[in-house]
Amino acid sequence: MHIWTSHRWQKYYDNINYRQGLRLICDKNIDPEVRRSCKEFCKWLRQEYFFPIRIPVYLKEKRAIRANDGELVSATIFLPFQRSDEPYIRVAVGDYMELLGMWGKDNALGAILCSIAHELTHYYQWVNNIQLTDIGKERQAKRYAIFIIDEYKDTRDHP
Repeated sequence: MHIWTSHRWQKYYDNINYRQGLRLICDKNIDPEVRRSCKEFCKWLRQEYFFPIRIPVYLKEKRAIRANDGELVSATIFLPFQRSDEPYIRVAVGDYMELLGMWGKDNALGAILCSIAHELTHYYQWVNNIQLTDIGKERQAKRYAIFIIDEYKDTRDHP
């Protein structure tokens, strides 16, 4: 079962009118190359996958984001308890120039796109009510992020 294409969500949201889709919202001072790359990636995602509940992805100009447990992370997702509330993703992209110097442009942008795909896998776990342990959820998110990025790589020369 491919959780990104699963329709299990229909039994939780059938006959109810919810906003749908993937939205990208960028902070003002995001590097133009990061903005361009993420916009192209999200456009491709919208063409390939259905997002039954609206999921905004916020690109933050910070180097890291504080998660609910207090840990500093590169990306995080909020998954509401109430299914009528919308989830959201935050991705820190303020360290792009540092990653660019260490890894080069393609790998630096790829890391950001991989973070988005990882968090979107958690979205699909939530929307489809996939029951896994926390470790199982993380393992699945890592596998799917790599799979989605590999699919995306087949469509272009550079991120």
